[in-house]
Amino acid sequence: MKIKVSVPATSANIGSGFDALGLAVTLYNTVTFEESDHLDISAADGTRIPRGESNLVYRSAKGLFDKVGKTMPPLKLVQTNAIPMARGLGSSSACIIAGLLGANRMLGDVLNTQELLTLATSIEGHPDNTSPALSGGLVASAMEGKRVYSVSVPVSEKIRFALMIPPFELKTEEARAALPKTYSREDAVYNLSRSGLMTASLFSGNLQNLRVAVQDRIHQPYRSGLIGHYDDVFRMSYELGSLGTYVSGAGPTIISMIDVADTDNFVKYAASHLEEKGITGWQIRILNADSKGAQISIE
Repeated sequence: MKIKVSVPATSANIGSGFDALGLAVTLYNTVTFEESDHLDISAADGTRIPRGESNLVYRSAKGLFDKVGKTMPPLKLVQTNAIPMARGLGSSSACIIAGLLGANRMLGDVLNTQELLTLATSIEGHPDNTSPALSGGLVASAMEGKRVYSVSVPVSEKIRFALMIPPFELKTEEARAALPKTYSREDAVYNLSRSGLMTASLFSGNLQNLRVAVQDRIHQPYRSGLIGHYDDVFRMSYELGSLGTYVSGAGPTIISMIDVADTDNFVKYAASHLEEKGITGWQIRILNADSKGAQISIE
């Protein structure tokens, strides 16, 4: 029996919702699981990945087996990695969710969705990517002790997401190290109000709110210096009609929310605008919000 798991890319924070909001988009990693006589990990697309027990998919799967007191058999894992690594698009969460879902199915679905999410978050450290990777949609998450509470809602069909992916990585550890230890009450209230507005606006399709809702004083101002051409890309996106532009997760990918009616115009001119400014190597992809989250099939 071969188990196939597909997990969407995710975009955390969405500007104002630092460590609380995240959404899934239509870009996917897949992993197939088979029992084997020895550990065999490979990448179907040639991506360089760890091929031993340090592999994150493997470690996550083994963590679930250990949790329920079972011995994991040797596995043959084949990964296809469409989600760019270290770009703020949830590549590590996709690996964690894939490992947990594959192992859970091998064990006869011993953990429910809530238990899987809590275990995934204990591995990742925060739920803003793991939650939407598992459930899809726009997800608001909070932690109480070790338990994760989350709610997923659909994103309005009026909105598309323009991913501007640079040709360089930014490690989450480096991006978090740039943040201050404390914030003023004014900055906290500023973000709280906008994160609530963001959730309601993405769900309802009130597009006029997004430019305000995306504003942030908690993380983006401190990380902007770690992302080359940050100001140029933000300025260009608004010149082309972005409804709201933000750093995806810890970065360095920058995402613009655009009206579905403006997608062709954005794609047509964004690349040429970047080239005019001497900004090369960036990929521009237009994606929808993913509403289903991770999926499992048997082959």
